[in-house]
Amino acid sequence: MSTSTVKAQSYKNAIGGRFGSANGISFKTGLNKNAMLELIGNFRSNKNVDYLRLTGLYEVYNPINGAPGLTWYYGGGGTIGSVKVKGYDGDVYLGLNGVLGLDYKFNGAPINLSLDWIPTLQLTPDTDFYSGDVGLGVRFTF
Repeated sequence: MSTSTVKAQSYKNAIGGRFGSANGISFKTGLNKNAMLELIGNFRSNKNVDYLRLTGLYEVYNPINGAPGLTWYYGGGGTIGSVKVKGYDGDVYLGLNGVLGLDYKFNGAPINLSLDWIPTLQLTPDTDFYSGDVGLGVRFTF
């Protein structure tokens, strides 16, 4: 009888940018052989709304057979932040998130790319469903 361990992601930590409808900073750290914690700090500002958010996601990674360095992942988490609509007082932003994505670690280089979708159930200041932010992550791994 034998057992083998498959490590889904090939790096322990990564830091860089996440670019989508809300640009920001992304940090990932490995929790165990197939799970990571991702923290995303992002902001958005336009003529009507300014907000700042911190999102924490628990992500489960699965290798894609025949594609070394490429994994797919899913998970969930939450968001806390502040939102200010022009002409009104600011408010606290709370939301529940899901995540589904692809993650690629370049062999021999400390570079990681990801493409993911993060739908959100906004709890405050109003209850609403946001069908999601699609983002591209570019990170340095260590």
